[in-house]
Amino acid sequence: MQNEAWLRIGSFLTVLIVMMVWEALLPNRVSPVPRWKRWLSNFFLVFCGALVGRLMVPAGLAVVAIYANNLHFGLLNILALPEWLAIFLSVVMLDCLIYWQHRVFHRVPILWRLHKVHHADPHLDASTGLRFHPIEIALSLLVKALGILILGIPVEAILIFEILLNASAIFNHSNIKLPNWLEWPLRKLIVTQAMHRIHHSQVVKETDSNYGFCLSIWDRLFNSYTKQAKAGDDGLVLGLKEYTDEASNTGISTVLLMPFGDKPSNNNH
Repeated sequence: MQNEAWLRIGSFLTVLIVMMVWEALLPNRVSPVPRWKRWLSNFFLVFCGALVGRLMVPAGLAVVAIYANNLHFGLLNILALPEWLAIFLSVVMLDCLIYWQHRVFHRVPILWRLHKVHHADPHLDASTGLRFHPIEIALSLLVKALGILILGIPVEAILIFEILLNASAIFNHSNIKLPNWLEWPLRKLIVTQAMHRIHHSQVVKETDSNYGFCLSIWDRLFNSYTKQAKAGDDGLVLGLKEYTDEASNTGISTVLLMPFGDKPSNNNH
């Protein structure tokens, strides 16, 4: 368990530092809000989310997997599959689960109130991939725990998936632009920056698309894929229309209380 924690933290910090250095050297866009104000809000939410996770599941989601395995409970604990195949299928199924969780958070009004904290960021960079309200983090933990229990996910798959999920979120929110010769082939497999920027568009139809976090197949498979924004990547306006001024989308108390405000929703949710 101790090695797992260090591996997760180490991989998280490595990806975060690499992407932050990359976007500092070769930025794609200029932030409309001072960097330090956005970072203060976003990294404060990271701290709150980590605290919630530690309080809810002190030993991590691996405990749920061990519990299911000991009871021989869950789909993959019943099927006699080779270990490598069980791990591979687990990672793929968990990624699909997060895709649907994300989609539901956009469609259910009370859940959208939580998720809009993420979308209210008027700029995208590596820190945006970590900007989630702590209540949303708590609900996501419950969803993953339930999925792990029902599917009988092995412990090794949880570690791999959590590392991939964090790395993907940081990577595809980062403020960089891949060359077309790399971006288009790459997005056939994983979610790229240009693909995910469409999801952060102020155009409702575009926001309600490209829900994937890691694998890009789910958006194509479940008919939620948008290839290109109407205004193009360079003309894309990010964030939510009702949170365009700096005071409404940054600040510790602002982001924590945002779900409980009564501003109208840009997404009509």
